[in-house]
Amino acid sequence: MPAGRSLHRQLLLWLLLPQIVLWGVAAFGAYRAATRHADELVDASLVQAARALARQIRPTASGLFVDLPPSAQDILAADPANPDDRVIYMVSSPPGQLLLGDARMPAPPRAATLNEPVFFDTRVPEPMRVVSLDLRLSAPGAVDAPLRVQIARASKPRELLARRMLLDTALPLSLLIALMSMGVWAGIRRGLRPLAELQRQMEGRRADALDPVQLRAAPPEVGALAGAVNELLGQVQHSLATQRRFISDAAHQLRTPLAGLKSQAELALAEASDPALRQRLQRLHESAVRGARLVSQLLVLARAEPEAAAVQGWATVDCVALAREVAAEQVPRALAAGCDLGVELPEAPLHVHAVALLLREALTNLIDNALRYAGPSATITVRLRRAGDDVWLDVEDNGPGLAPDLRERAFERFVRGAAHGEGCGLGLAIVREIAERHGGSAELLAAAPQGCIARLTLPLAA
Repeated sequence: MPAGRSLHRQLLLWLLLPQIVLWGVAAFGAYRAATRHADELVDASLVQAARALARQIRPTASGLFVDLPPSAQDILAADPANPDDRVIYMVSSPPGQLLLGDARMPAPPRAATLNEPVFFDTRVPEPMRVVSLDLRLSAPGAVDAPLRVQIARASKPRELLARRMLLDTALPLSLLIALMSMGVWAGIRRGLRPLAELQRQMEGRRADALDPVQLRAAPPEVGALAGAVNELLGQVQHSLATQRRFISDAAHQLRTPLAGLKSQAELALAEASDPALRQRLQRLHESAVRGARLVSQLLVLARAEPEAAAVQGWATVDCVALAREVAAEQVPRALAAGCDLGVELPEAPLHVHAVALLLREALTNLIDNALRYAGPSATITVRLRRAGDDVWLDVEDNGPGLAPDLRERAFERFVRGAAHGEGCGLGLAIVREIAERHGGSAELLAAAPQGCIARLTLPLAA
């Protein structure tokens, strides 16, 4: 199944994307508002300057008299400290009679109403904002004269003002969006924490760990998911328990007839005199022994399963004493097989937390494998030592050894490392199962100059 998009990323995207869009819309609106306010400020100053200039012009009997003192000229002149803030003006008496000012000032784009200012933008002689004010001056004994006053101011200061107003608005807005994004990110992380805990529990467990998933204060949606997972685990556990119970019951039922078959084969061998018959009875006896051994190992394998091991007696076991006892029990078999069985054990005890019955079975299987496959006259050594926080329980032999490609496969069920011998392929599988139940491991290593080392690694008891 192809991996989909991360739920965390999708939520973050769908929550942050509208914020970013709204931030863009708000920034654009703030810029338009800042531009409008800047235009209003500039327009107000232009109208005020135009009316002030118009008040300096008085009608006379012979025409118009312009009284423009130096102070007024200074107001209309450009600021030397800010050359970009340029101001030009023109006073004319339509149609086209220039009284004073800059003759390059363009005419307004539309007809103006008396005393009503007209605002427009021009690029002559440079980008500027212009106000045009048409007046009609009259006085007693004077001639009525139309008058047009125009004042233009460079657009650059206005744009700078609009940008400054935009920054003053956008920076707090951006900070607010950043804080909201951090809050959304933290909220998503907190909301998805139960899913992360569920993932951690499922990834950190072994394949045979079927205990229910435990979630603390999970929301209903995640709780429903955990409940479905627990229901599935319960079904798998029930199915495996049924299978193990069947194997255990079948093994128990087979022990009695196999024991009877073995006894009858031994009695028939003792009484038979015909060589051909004895040979057949011998094969029958070997099959019965092998079947009994298989049934016994199936029972041990069933006891080593997690559920069965959990109800057995866990205790602190001295591996030194256990290895000495098991080796002593196997001495008669070693003598019958023509093998030299010895031990190398430390004087101080080495304790592990284990089920003594299962640990005894694992060591017995390792010694049994060595006796079966090392061959006659082989030397077998049971060695125990401490390695850091672990205990290494080794069974070493100087037999033919095992090919490297078979060392790992030998731990699979019903896989035999050699064609000879009476093994059924469950001994090493049981050893590994018991080792894993105790938090350890089992492996096969090459011995020098030849042979094989079967190593059982167990953690030391705290």
